[in-house]
Amino acid sequence: MKRVPAEWEPQRAVWIAWPHNHDTWPGRFETIPDRFRRFVELIAAVVPVHVIGSSSLRPAAKLDGIENALWFDIETNDCWMRDYGPTFVHDDAGQPAAIDWRYNAWGGKYPPWDADNAATAEIIRHSGRQRIASDLCVEGGALEWDGQGRLLTTSNCLVTDTRNPGWSRQQISQTLESLTGTTEIIWVDGGGLAGDDTDGHIDQLARFIDAKTIVVAVCDDPQDPNHAGLEANFQLLSDWAKTTDPKVSIHRLPIPPARFIDGQRVPESYCNFLRLGPDRLLVPTFRNDASDQHAIGLLGQLAQNQSPAIETIGVDCHDLVWGLGALHCASCNEPLVTNRKTS
Repeated sequence: MKRVPAEWEPQRAVWIAWPHNHDTWPGRFETIPDRFRRFVELIAAVVPVHVIGSSSLRPAAKLDGIENALWFDIETNDCWMRDYGPTFVHDDAGQPAAIDWRYNAWGGKYPPWDADNAATAEIIRHSGRQRIASDLCVEGGALEWDGQGRLLTTSNCLVTDTRNPGWSRQQISQTLESLTGTTEIIWVDGGGLAGDDTDGHIDQLARFIDAKTIVVAVCDDPQDPNHAGLEANFQLLSDWAKTTDPKVSIHRLPIPPARFIDGQRVPESYCNFLRLGPDRLLVPTFRNDASDQHAIGLLGQLAQNQSPAIETIGVDCHDLVWGLGALHCASCNEPLVTNRKTS
């Protein structure tokens, strides 16, 4: 039976797409390459980093001095690797494969996306895995697995005419079950984040820390437009968790206070952390000391319950989030080939 390994399991590599699209950060692109270079350094300290981009970008990226970082000449339109990158799957014998979903830039919002959509097959080829092509339109940020068959997702990112016209919820569920070995889907449909252009990616709303622990983005300010929807997500998952055996614990992870750039709300959420296997946890920070430190402390404590030696590091995403994404959005974990299930 197939399964999608959890992100706390050992990893072969983390894939990154080098940023080059100035329209992603209008008027504020200048700091982004340095932020990505630091991001690569933090990953490469514990997991190999595979960076993709056109050959013309390589000299300016200045990655040659970073041990454990490899460059692959693969064209892209944008840097949000999580969403167009493959979903890596294993069967019980450890046989590796990777799913190449259809991708259309979040329901056709940002053309062109042809290079991003084509990059997935090249990534799979370099990984040496069997490629499984699917007609289902899916972004990786819309899918959150526990490594044992449970999947968190949202209807607005899957059951929509902009992504999968003519597909019913049942057909989408059956496809996910067939290709990934999913045994239970929890639809987290309370609400998304103001300013989020993905229609509600789960990696901004709720994440597994381990198979028995979930953190949920919440907003403690009743006057904030995010409050009601995020609270509904928390209640939905809390009610679902009461039915689980063994019990899954649900933890509140408050978002920072509202911040606007050029009049637009930016979707800041600590759920957009990047787990580097059992060794390191990178937490996005947004230069709000109180909420940043609370998030780092809570996530670090919960992760240490499973991996006592894990290192938790805050990563400044104050500028990066103007592109409407953060650490998890900008990366794609490739697991080691193993049949080991961990909780």
